[in-house]
Amino acid sequence: MSENLLSVGIDVGTTSTQLVVSRLQVENRASGFAVPELVITNREILYRSPVHFTPLLEGKLVDGEKLRRIVEEEYQTSGISREKVDTGAVIVTGETSRRENARTVLEALSEYAGDFVVTTAGPDLESVLAAKGAGAVAYSRDTGKMVLHMDIGGGTSNLALIRDGEILRTGCLNVGGRLVKFTEQGEITYLSPVLSGICPWKTGEIPGKQQREALAQTLAAALEMAAGRRAVTPLLAQLLTEEAVQSWVPPEEPVVVSFSGGVADCIREDVPPLLFGDLGPELGRAIGESSLCRGDYILGTETIRATVIGAGCHTTQLSGSTVYHQNIRFPLKNLPVLKLSEFSTLRDRLSRQEQQVIVSMEGIRSPSYRQVAELAEGLLNQMGSPILLCMEQDMAKALGQALAVRLPSDAAVLCIDRIRLEEGSFLDIGAPVGSALPVVVKTLVLSK
Repeated sequence: MSENLLSVGIDVGTTSTQLVVSRLQVENRASGFAVPELVITNREILYRSPVHFTPLLEGKLVDGEKLRRIVEEEYQTSGISREKVDTGAVIVTGETSRRENARTVLEALSEYAGDFVVTTAGPDLESVLAAKGAGAVAYSRDTGKMVLHMDIGGGTSNLALIRDGEILRTGCLNVGGRLVKFTEQGEITYLSPVLSGICPWKTGEIPGKQQREALAQTLAAALEMAAGRRAVTPLLAQLLTEEAVQSWVPPEEPVVVSFSGGVADCIREDVPPLLFGDLGPELGRAIGESSLCRGDYILGTETIRATVIGAGCHTTQLSGSTVYHQNIRFPLKNLPVLKLSEFSTLRDRLSRQEQQVIVSMEGIRSPSYRQVAELAEGLLNQMGSPILLCMEQDMAKALGQALAVRLPSDAAVLCIDRIRLEEGSFLDIGAPVGSALPVVVKTLVLSK
């Protein structure tokens, strides 16, 4: 039996804000007496808003009132009302995801959020969403090729290295089309501080065409280094974002380079300089003329809309009787999943989260007491309270107890298991049902 859901995706980025309305056909493939297993069998995009410049106040702060009006007008234009929307996602990305901006955005859109997934996406999550939304993950899985996806936006370029459909690592560089803003006459109105030491310009100056092209080529060179197609210089480290978990290591084997983001639209198209009042057209042209586009490369099936296309597919599961929880106030709503593959990066990744997350780990099959104790000690060295964990292997109760005995009695601990999660998913966890916990897994619906 299937049903249709109306979903809304809203993406508020450094440069642009956009809204997408989709109709999702959802089928429950579980038996009548089993926990629902919801699968999206079809998605039809009903409405794509124009791409709006994200409204900013002085000091790069988002203008919450203007943003709210943009979304309100797009609801009216699309012909939908809030009451008819079943599910959705508000994703705040790039510079807008940082501190005061993120709070302003979420407050401005709270009346539209309802039961939406509402989250700020740091560089890791944004890289994952863009790679999936642009089709790079599916391309790697279908072809077996190693893919380096680059989502090149206004302020940053998010990187994701993919093998056989699995994202191996992510990174983020301060390379984007709106690091410099110009008037129609070419006068600089904004110059990002990340370009200090890279170009000598100042606001109010009017650099010539050759000077703009030279800066674009420098930024493109950093992307070439990241892809392993140019010898690495200190420029790569200089443009690495502060939020990056670790230094980006260029792939050693050949990769297919995949592109999305607003600048990607300027790689093949001849876009006039200064059309958007920024460096985007020149940067796109420089990338198109670089080694990135002389080898294997593809443009994403979605470019500027790659980050979030649809909304959430909600799947209800039960985490079995071997769960552990203490001092947890249920229900927990919209917990972003932090998928952990390298244990040593946990502390750094947690420190960059704007909201509480649940850490997903594979765990250990049939662990010994010593292995459980060692894992508990390692987690305590990396995490603060509350500790929220989801293990794929059946070990939550033992691990939860091992953590609890090493913590004060008022510490909050939650361990669930037997659930496989992916980065970019979100969890709702309800109050206990007997000895089990109901878990709703929400996965963003991204294009293939």
